[in-house]
Amino acid sequence: MELRIFTEPQQGATYDDLLAVARAAERLGFGAFFRSDHYLGMGTPGHPGPSDAWTTLAGLARDTETIRLGTMMTSATFRHPGVLAIQVAGVDQMSGGRVELGIGAGWFEAEHTKYGIPFPDTTERFDRFEEQLEIITGLWRTPFGDSYDFAGRHYRLADSPALPKPVQTPHPPVLIGGLGKRRTPALAARFADEFNLPFVSLETTRTQFARVREACGSIGRDPASLTWSNALVVCVGRDEAEIARRAARIGREVEELRENGLAGTPDEVVAKIRAYGAEGAQRIYLQVLDLADLDHLDLVADQVMPHV
Repeated sequence: MELRIFTEPQQGATYDDLLAVARAAERLGFGAFFRSDHYLGMGTPGHPGPSDAWTTLAGLARDTETIRLGTMMTSATFRHPGVLAIQVAGVDQMSGGRVELGIGAGWFEAEHTKYGIPFPDTTERFDRFEEQLEIITGLWRTPFGDSYDFAGRHYRLADSPALPKPVQTPHPPVLIGGLGKRRTPALAARFADEFNLPFVSLETTRTQFARVREACGSIGRDPASLTWSNALVVCVGRDEAEIARRAARIGREVEELRENGLAGTPDEVVAKIRAYGAEGAQRIYLQVLDLADLDHLDLVADQVMPHV
């Protein structure tokens, strides 16, 4: 099982806060550093204010050396697909080929309203999302020197030079996730290198993984060609007092975290990670909500990571 670090900087973080966590994760051997793509805090003013995901990752690409970097998940409503393909390819070059694109249809209406970003209905968002996936991967896969054309309902590209090219071939890994019963599994089967489930139970993991495997089978894709992952909030302590202190710092109850996340002693968390592994998960994204608590990462690296 690979453990990765996943942050939510819209809740309140500077670039330096994120850099400290990314460098700690790199030093400790976590598989990747990911960040959300949101422009508005949830239940918090989010001071000092939001940062842009791909601007942040461009900085981290130059300020780290080995750790992989990505989004969970870039909102398809925020950027035109041609622009996003250029941005991600550029950051992939800046990082020496360490970037991954997690991308979704977008869901948080309030951040769109407050920053003047159009927010279509669910059907249109998914239609746009599907076209974006086809365009972004199509641009990246177009051989150097050839051009790319696309004529969809929402986007049209004519004689695009399909540049720049990312370092990774055929392109950076694409992550898709979510609980949709029909379109999400179908899009994952067509376009994803990794399928992720955020903050769900073992039972839901089992059910949704099965839907995606079925969607893969319907188009002749081997489900083993996908990487399977979960994202869960983490709150580990050496004893009950430390667990409670960490839970309080993020405004959560210990028992709720034990039920819905990865909370408890290292042994408890190891057991739960193994349970997700038994359902097919190969990676766990540890949602770290207290970015100042770097000792938390040390504890997980020392007493959880070696046992999973």
